[in-house]
Amino acid sequence: MARIVLKFGGTSVADMDRIRNVARHVKREVDAGHEVAVVVSAMSGKTNELVGWARDASPMHDAREYDSIVASGEQVTAGLLAITLQGIGVDARSWLGWQIPIRTNGAHGAARIEDIDGSEIIKRFETGQVAVVAGFQGISDDNRIATLGRGGSDTSAVAIAAAIKADRCDIYTDVDGVYTTDPRMAPKARRLDKISFEEMLEMASLGAKVLQVRSVELAMVHGVTMFVRSSFDDPDSIDSGPNAKPTGTMICSEEDIVEKQVVTGIAYSRDEAQISLRRLPDKPGISAAIFGPLAQEYVNVDMIVQSVSEDGSYTDMTFTVPEGDMEKATKVLEANKEKIGYEIMQNDKGLVKVSVIGMGMRSHAGVAATAFSALAEKGINIRAITTSEIKFSVLIDADYTELAVRTLHTVYGLDSAA
Repeated sequence: MARIVLKFGGTSVADMDRIRNVARHVKREVDAGHEVAVVVSAMSGKTNELVGWARDASPMHDAREYDSIVASGEQVTAGLLAITLQGIGVDARSWLGWQIPIRTNGAHGAARIEDIDGSEIIKRFETGQVAVVAGFQGISDDNRIATLGRGGSDTSAVAIAAAIKADRCDIYTDVDGVYTTDPRMAPKARRLDKISFEEMLEMASLGAKVLQVRSVELAMVHGVTMFVRSSFDDPDSIDSGPNAKPTGTMICSEEDIVEKQVVTGIAYSRDEAQISLRRLPDKPGISAAIFGPLAQEYVNVDMIVQSVSEDGSYTDMTFTVPEGDMEKATKVLEANKEKIGYEIMQNDKGLVKVSVIGMGMRSHAGVAATAFSALAEKGINIRAITTSEIKFSVLIDADYTELAVRTLHTVYGLDSAA
C-alpha cells in the first residue's frame, strides 16, 4: 500500500470534537494498510494567543524565546491527537521537530528547513506505528527551537513527505479543493481535479489562500504530489482502498495533466498601493536608485511600469507595494529624492491586483487581449499590467474587484454548468 503524509490545519483541529474527527480520517488510512505520518497545526486561534502573550511580555522580545513559546501550540495538538488515536486502537506517538530531527537555519521566526532525517519514522512504520508530527518547527544550528513562519505546517508536511519518500501529501483544510477562483467572489467557480505546481505557485503567490507558497515550491522541487482535501468530509464515506482516488484537487507536475486548459484560474490580491515618480532623468542607474533603498528596507515592489517622454529626456516610473508598506516606501523615496532626481511623487491606495493564470498561455495568442476587451466593456479601467509566461495581472480600483473577477471567470469559460 501507499506511504502518505496527512496535514491538518488549525480549523481542522480547533477543538476535541474536530481532533476526534481527524483521528477517524487517520484510522481510515491505517485500516486501508497505508503507512501514515500526520502533521498538525496549532488549534485555531492558539498561535495568535501565544504571539500576544510574547508581545505582552516584551515588545522587543528574544526571537529564540518567541519561537519556544509559539511552537508549543503544535506540541499540544500533536499530543492530543496521539492520545485520541491510541484510544481508538491506533498505535501512535507524537514527535516534535527536534526529535525527528528537522534541522533548520538560524532565522528564528522564519527559518528554512535544511535537512530532515526520516529514518526513525520509517523504522516505526515497519511496526505499524503512526507518526504524529508537530508542524511549523524544527531545531536550528544553535540547538534552539526554530519556527518556519506563518503557514509553516504546510511546509513541514511537504518536507517530511520528501524525506520519507511518501507517495503523496494530503493537505486537509476547511475547503474541499482548489477552485478556479474564490467561490465567495464568483458563485460559479468550480473545483479543479488537477492543477500543476507552476499554476498553484502562481495562484498561491497572487492571493489564493488554500496553500502556503513555500510548501508548493518545495513540492515542485522534490516532485511531491499533493492533494487538497476537506477535513470536514465524513471519514466513513471516503474510500481509501487500493484503487481509490483521493478526493479533492491534485497538485502535480505538468506532465501528469493530459488536458491542459488555456486558463486554469483567476486570483486576486487586495490592499495594493500605487506609487508614481514623475519627471525622472532618463539615464542609467535610475532604477537602482529607486528600488535599491526600498529593498534595503524590505519593501516588496511588484508591478512596475515605465514611460519615457517623446524627446527621451525624462521618464515616469510607476510601481505597486503592499498598502501597509506605502508610508514606509514614501519616506524612503523622500529621503533619497536628491539622489533619484524625481520632481513629483504621487500615491494611491485602495487598489486590487487581479491575475489570470494558465499553462495554456504558453501556446495560445491573444489570451490577455481577451481580458482587456472584456474589462473595457464593463467600464473597468486598468492602471497597470504585468505579464509572465503563464500569467498576467492587472491593477484596478478595489470597487471593481467582484465585477472583474466574475467577468474574467466567465470570458475564459471557467463557470460551472450549474
